[in-house]
Amino acid sequence: MLDARNINPKKALGQNFVVDPNTVERIARLAGVATGDRVVEVGAGLGALTCALAGTGAQVTAVEIDHRLVAELGSLVPDTVRVVEADALCCDWDEILATGERPAPGWVLVANLPYNVATPLVVGLLKDVPAIARMLVMVQAEVGARFAAPPGNRTYGAVTVRVAYFATARVVGRVPPAVFHPRPRVDSVLVAIDRRPQPAVPVDLASYAEIDALVRAGFGGRRKMLRRSLAGLVVPAAFDAAGVDARLRAEQLDVVAWGKLAACQKSIDRSRPPS
Repeated sequence: MLDARNINPKKALGQNFVVDPNTVERIARLAGVATGDRVVEVGAGLGALTCALAGTGAQVTAVEIDHRLVAELGSLVPDTVRVVEADALCCDWDEILATGERPAPGWVLVANLPYNVATPLVVGLLKDVPAIARMLVMVQAEVGARFAAPPGNRTYGAVTVRVAYFATARVVGRVPPAVFHPRPRVDSVLVAIDRRPQPAVPVDLASYAEIDALVRAGFGGRRKMLRRSLAGLVVPAAFDAAGVDARLRAEQLDVVAWGKLAACQKSIDRSRPPS
C-alpha cells in the first residue's frame, strides 16, 4: 500500500506501521471497545488499526499528523470514521473530542505511539484532557515498563509517579518487531492505562504541580538520599510528619508518599510567620 502510493515512512515522525492483521485485531480486542464507545486513535497511518477499531462498532476519530497519509485515509477507512489532521502534542483536544456543545466524557484512546512522543503525550493527556477515561497504547518496551513499574523497580522513575497520580497502568501484552514496517530494533508492549476517579493524592492536600516539583528534584538526584536531593525544598520536620525516611531514594516512594511529603511541607510553609 505504501509503495503503490509512493510513500516512504518518515523517521522524523517515528513511523513504524503495523502490518500484521492479527496484531491490530488483538489491539482492538484488548481495548475492550464496542458499539457506541467513543475511540480516538493517534497516528492512524494507513488505517490498519483504525479499521479494526471501527469493526467493533465504536465511533472512531482518527488523528494523523502526516498530510500524505491523511490524503489517503478517507479512501481506506469506513465512512463512519472521522479523520482529523493534527499534531497530537499541540492540538486542541477539546475541539477534537467535542460532541455537541461540550466535550463528552468517557473517551478511549488507542494508539501505536513513536517512542519520542509517547511519554509527553500520555502524561499530557492525563493531566489536561480528562475526557479521555482510559488508554491502550503500544509503546517501546522500555517506555511501557516505566509507565507501569512498581516502586523500587529499576525502571521506576518520575514518569511513573506522574502517571500513577492520575491513573493505574499495567502491561497487557508484548509485540515483536516483526509485525512492523520498517522493522524496529526494539520490542514493544501494550499498556492499559485507566484514569482514576480522583487523583491518587487529594488535591486539597497537595496539587499535581506541588508534588511534581519534589518528584523532579528527587529523581534529578536519583542516586542521592532524599534528604540531599530535596535539600532546600523539604525540611526534616516534613519528612517526620509524612512518615518518610529521609535516607530513602526517590525510586522507593510511591505516589501517595510523594503526596504526603508535599502536603506536610506545604503545611509547614503555611505555619511559618512572614519574614
